[in-house]
Amino acid sequence: MNKEYAVGIDIGGTHITAAIIDIVNMKVIDFSVQKESFDSNLPVNEVMSIWEKVIRTSVENSKVEAINGLAVCMPGPFDYTNGLCWIKDQSKYEHFYGLNVRYLFQGTLNLSSEFPILFENDAVCFGKGEVFKNAENLSKKVMAVTLGTGLGACFIDKGISISSGESVPQDGEIWNLPFNDGMAEDYVSARGLLANYKTLAGKESNSGLELYNLALNGDEIAKKVFEEMGENLAAVVIPWLKKFGADEFIIGGKIANASQFFLSAFNKKINESGIEIGVSISTDNEIAALLGASSMFYKG
Repeated sequence: MNKEYAVGIDIGGTHITAAIIDIVNMKVIDFSVQKESFDSNLPVNEVMSIWEKVIRTSVENSKVEAINGLAVCMPGPFDYTNGLCWIKDQSKYEHFYGLNVRYLFQGTLNLSSEFPILFENDAVCFGKGEVFKNAENLSKKVMAVTLGTGLGACFIDKGISISSGESVPQDGEIWNLPFNDGMAEDYVSARGLLANYKTLAGKESNSGLELYNLALNGDEIAKKVFEEMGENLAAVVIPWLKKFGADEFIIGGKIANASQFFLSAFNKKINESGIEIGVSISTDNEIAALLGASSMFYKG
């Protein structure tokens, strides 16, 4: 039986997760999932040493001897073809702006310039992974979003990512769409949640997780903040769900774990708009992202 493997790597604003993926059967190899939280504004060499440790531990634990490539999902803005990071003023990866991340991986992991290192948008990886997890989605039009430090999105038609044309926003991105007094990500993201809580409560919360715990403990303002985010998310995506003709809408990212506080508000707005669509919350964002990234090497 032919076996080929890639390292799937999910890089976020505050974490890295790596796993070895069987790229013939699109399965995660047992014991290979490795993750670590870190401050992405650390100096580049410190960030790279954290990434190296996670990747090497993942390969070691998998007992796989030959790796065919690295498949990396990265937040944008990023030049995915050339491996260049253009993230700026987003409270993450402050020292990576303008750097070639492919070269950084080659240097840190002692890889030759011929070794395949492929990059894809984190939201696209998540959406593709969700499609690979559920074979039924391979015949559908799926819009997926990731809610976290930022607002990611992708549009997938029968397993193919669509990022141009009139049925999707420019580059398939929604974070920068004009919305209220700014853009969508100002309202639908951890930053948006925290800003709204400060406005309504007159005091600060330190993180999305802290806000979630406040809501769990019955804090009415925290609950209201999540509810308003759900309404805002619906307002942002409804025009594009209609244009794209989406059959399924999937919500992932760390904030998806708080869906009990925003999903009903979101669904109410969707129903009022007259759209008939399946809405679901991803049960394992990270595995979806790793599978989606590795689908760039898919051998099925």
